[in-house]
Amino acid sequence: MGQFMFHQYHQDESTAPTVATKETETTLYFLQQGVYSSIESIEKNLTDFEYYTYTEQDGKYYVYVAIIQSEENLEKLKGFFKDMGYDIYVKQYTVSSTAFLEVLNQYEQLLKGTNDAKTIQAACTQILAKYEELVVND
Repeated sequence: MGQFMFHQYHQDESTAPTVATKETETTLYFLQQGVYSSIESIEKNLTDFEYYTYTEQDGKYYVYVAIIQSEENLEKLKGFFKDMGYDIYVKQYTVSSTAFLEVLNQYEQLLKGTNDAKTIQAACTQILAKYEELVVND
């Protein structure tokens, strides 16, 4: 039966193959707020942020407050965080989760069309939450 189905599928050339292809890697901008020596230090210094993510490397915690793909939105977010009084460092990392990249694209469109601080902060929060859900915890 399986062989029959396989041959039927391949005889119909109008049907695209359903075999999953390797996910493409995309370079994203991660906006780093700072580097801390402890979780307590992060919590003390990031009270203005509803949500953030961090990585631990060599006993130091690197805190990220936003992830973005387009340079236009990168500049908007850098200005937004500068207005909040934060110096932001931009790091580039590759991400290959198509599910996350699709969500990010939707938020990119939202950010492109707004200058409202609450909307920008909410979008950054949602992007980071989705990053942790679809990339970090996957």
